[in-house]
Amino acid sequence: MSAEPRFDLIVIGSGPGGYVAAIRAAQLGLKTACIEKYPALGGTCLNVGCIPSKALLDSSEHFALARHGLLAHGIRATVELDLEKMLSRKDAVVRQLTRGIDGLFKKNGIARFEGTGRIVEPGKVEVNGARGVQVLATERILIATGSKPIALPGIAYDDRRIVHSTHALALPEVPRRLAVIGAGAVGLELGSVWMRLGAEVTVYEFMDRAVPGMDRESGALLARSLERQGMKFELGAAAKAARVEDGTVRLRIAQGEATRDVECDMLLVAVGRRPYTDALGAREAGVTLDDKGRIQVDAEYRTSVPGIWAIGDVIAGPMLAHKAEEEGVAAVERMAGMPGHVAYACIPNIVYTWPELASVGLTEEEARAQGEVAVGKFPFAANGRARAMEEREGQVKIVADARTDRILGCHILGPRASDLIAELAVAMEFEASAEDVARSVHAHPTLPEAVKEAALAVGKRAIHI
Repeated sequence: MSAEPRFDLIVIGSGPGGYVAAIRAAQLGLKTACIEKYPALGGTCLNVGCIPSKALLDSSEHFALARHGLLAHGIRATVELDLEKMLSRKDAVVRQLTRGIDGLFKKNGIARFEGTGRIVEPGKVEVNGARGVQVLATERILIATGSKPIALPGIAYDDRRIVHSTHALALPEVPRRLAVIGAGAVGLELGSVWMRLGAEVTVYEFMDRAVPGMDRESGALLARSLERQGMKFELGAAAKAARVEDGTVRLRIAQGEATRDVECDMLLVAVGRRPYTDALGAREAGVTLDDKGRIQVDAEYRTSVPGIWAIGDVIAGPMLAHKAEEEGVAAVERMAGMPGHVAYACIPNIVYTWPELASVGLTEEEARAQGEVAVGKFPFAANGRARAMEEREGQVKIVADARTDRILGCHILGPRASDLIAELAVAMEFEASAEDVARSVHAHPTLPEAVKEAALAVGKRAIHI
């Protein structure tokens, strides 16, 4: 009987947290293996999440611009949608990137095992794949299995009319009426895609506002912008049940004490995700989980069982790909005796609608609850580059400590907010003040000048408003 293959580290899951952790571990000299149950590497993010959704967002933005925005630039165009081509392009982008991870694994000497990973005991992982069952031995196990969409009670997915985010990335046709449950990032992004392509979109949100976890003012501005584009919002609305009859979805909505049924051609449920720990063997191995099914870890990402670590969506914190990546790097650096860390207060959060909404740090409400603050705002309507781009919506908002001027948070609604927020994330990482950003030279004419002006506005000395 052949000996079990032995590794210094086995990573279960090849999403952004898992594959990045595996590469960093290999760089540090650890003999590393990665187990992935699907043929393509990259996990939810690359295959059915971040990347394909952004590919469709970009394509649908181009379509909407060609239909409604080019005339302002003196361009007359007749536009026709080729949905099959658009979806094919999205799939090609995914293939290119997942193959890129394959190449990175080969470059760094990472052993890849295709199949479902299960922890047999500390130090042993079983892989059940197309080639049968194989047991691997290791000194360390890193759980990076990610998450999957939540289902609502009374609403069962049929993968055709009642769908979750994965299905909504590959609809065979544009639905005439699309109902979306959940006004978070996923619901608004995918709702935006199909709205731009011609669907009538109504978003039902249980809370009293869109994007409930983000800055209230900024979220309200985003909702108003999407309403102007044609998206409808029903706030304080709870989805109670849904059924399909004769090709139509009948959705039961409760608002206050009133209950009513609404009809749509397709229902997208986008109410969040839950940790993926099913059949992993972690609980059986003694790993402690909380009441939400998340794996409990310490500051070094160690679980309750020596030799087993966990990162990403399976532990507490925002379910963001870049958060998982940073945790993966920090975890393996800690394993190697290095001072790896994650600056949780400086993790950006982005809604990739158009305009985009990006934030980092505390909301204005959170900051005011902690003490006195100074707030600086600058509208993109007063930014020269935004005007030239015909992108006048939105603003940059910086929240600073009124006493020290230290930046506590930033919220950007506007063009390329996802790119602009990086400057503030770096500034906060270095504990910068609004004055630091205000006195740094920003090229003219550029969108980042709006960031500088908002920083100036914290001290009530913005130039262009």
